[in-house]
Amino acid sequence: MRGPNRSPMSSDTLDRRVVFGWSLYDFANSAFTTIVVTFIYSAYFSSQMASDGTTGSWLWGRAVSLSAILIALLSPFVGAMADRGGRRKRYLMLSTAVCVLGSVALFFPVPGQAMTALAIFVVANVAFEIGGVFYNAFLPDIAPHSAIGRVSGYGWALGYVGGLLALVVGYFVLVAPEIPPFGLDKETGAHVRAANLLVAAWFALFSIPIFLWVPDRQVRSRESTLSLFRAAASELRHTLTHLRRYRQIVRLLVAKLVYNDGLTTIFGLGGVYAANQFGFEFTDLFLLGIGLNVSAGLGAWLFGFFDDRAGGRATILLSTAGLLVATLIAVLAPDRTWFWVAGLLVGLLAGPNQSASRSLMGRFTPARHESEFYGFFAFSGKATAFLGPLLFAELTRAFDSHRVGISVVAAFFLIGGLLILRVDEREGIAASGRNADLDTAS
Repeated sequence: MRGPNRSPMSSDTLDRRVVFGWSLYDFANSAFTTIVVTFIYSAYFSSQMASDGTTGSWLWGRAVSLSAILIALLSPFVGAMADRGGRRKRYLMLSTAVCVLGSVALFFPVPGQAMTALAIFVVANVAFEIGGVFYNAFLPDIAPHSAIGRVSGYGWALGYVGGLLALVVGYFVLVAPEIPPFGLDKETGAHVRAANLLVAAWFALFSIPIFLWVPDRQVRSRESTLSLFRAAASELRHTLTHLRRYRQIVRLLVAKLVYNDGLTTIFGLGGVYAANQFGFEFTDLFLLGIGLNVSAGLGAWLFGFFDDRAGGRATILLSTAGLLVATLIAVLAPDRTWFWVAGLLVGLLAGPNQSASRSLMGRFTPARHESEFYGFFAFSGKATAFLGPLLFAELTRAFDSHRVGISVVAAFFLIGGLLILRVDEREGIAASGRNADLDTAS
């Protein structure tokens, strides 16, 4: 890998309009994860699109798994292409457009056209996650070391707010009314599928500021796409052969691979646990989703200040320990009240955990290689994303107990926390060559 150079966009002060424009992209894209992936469309697909609910859930799970595999394989590569060609914003615009158009297309498949819907979903979901690589890569450029935790926290907090507002609008305007608006046919599920159109409009509208206000580097290369493809492959090989130089990044990514599996499992299957163990119905789950989004947004914002003072490593350690405690409360909860306590605690700490992981990666990443390294960051979030749900399913079946199944999450947080202890934040920042003030690093 070429020696790191300080980014021409780096600054010792914050440009508030740039930070706000960047953060609004989190506000924009969270509509997709909240409505399509987690709450409304995924539930509709599972119950209505396939021959029966069990088959629908199985197909949806396979589509999510396929997406994760594709994202893990593509992320480092497209990141290297963006860095090599200086086309980060162009690639972000392309991936955003594909996800927006995919969301529109999801409106059209009707019950019985499950495979068509799944194909569209996989394309849109991969585009969404690839866009996150380019979006995250702007962070080290728009935020100085002294404020990178806060800026990352602003983005996560706005993301939770955006997801929550989109969910509320989608549910109360389109899904819940006895007589759907705009002449949507309730018998064919058009009122539920129309939530995808809301996602597309929301994503397209609120992503505009990042393209207008956030600067990108001047294009440093006029290489053809084929040349960029070959150069990116060479760059990745070079990076992989010199990983020892960035060993703190490797340690962070290995730790994140584990504790992020805990988050993936608890977000993906926490509702299943609540429904089966405590009898939560759709209204209960909807309220739980609101509570999680509110507490997570608040936590991401508040802990951003702690991140800048104590460091990203300390923030991840604290939040991971808290998530371990919250999981144990959920496993042992005797009633709904204690489960609610556990759920809100998970929300409060999940935001800081994810935000601090992103900001610490930004501190460690060498300039002009942001997209490439955030590609590896995305890889670490998807490479083993199947493991938690798989272990949950197998343990639940083996012991006929959802409590035993969800307990696997505690193991992920425990092991991930132990692994993050091996990360040396001071060394990682020094290796990046960003000339950062290391006083707060631990």
